[in-house]
Amino acid sequence: QVQLVESGGGLVQAGGSLRLSCGASGRTDSNYVMGWFRQAPGKEREFVAAISWSGSYTAYTDSVKGRFTISRDNAKKTVYLQMNSLKPEDTAVYYCAAATELTPDYAMRYWGKGTVVTIYS
Repeated sequence: QVQLVESGGGLVQAGGSLRLSCGASGRTDSNYVMGWFRQAPGKEREFVAAISWSGSYTAYTDSVKGRFTISRDNAKKTVYLQMNSLKPEDTAVYYCAAATELTPDYAMRYWGKGTVVTIYS
């Protein structure tokens, strides 16, 4: 089992920045693919970004390309999501997730409980 705990959410004005962090604990001996997902009020959860174990591969949903950056520090067992130029439509609960392999649909096995991001105009 892998436990994931997100932090860094908050209330930010549009145009501002936030950095989310996700710490992993438990059985972290595998080379996990890590991802960020979000769920806005009244909407389904959606993929935001993913990163391979080495960090050499990253992927983003179109709406955040050029604004969000996913990164990881394996020594610290932490993955980050740097969010810049935030928009009200980025308001959501952001979830960290982990998988043992990268699949086309970014299916994840382990999930955190989420951190709330609210962007006001």
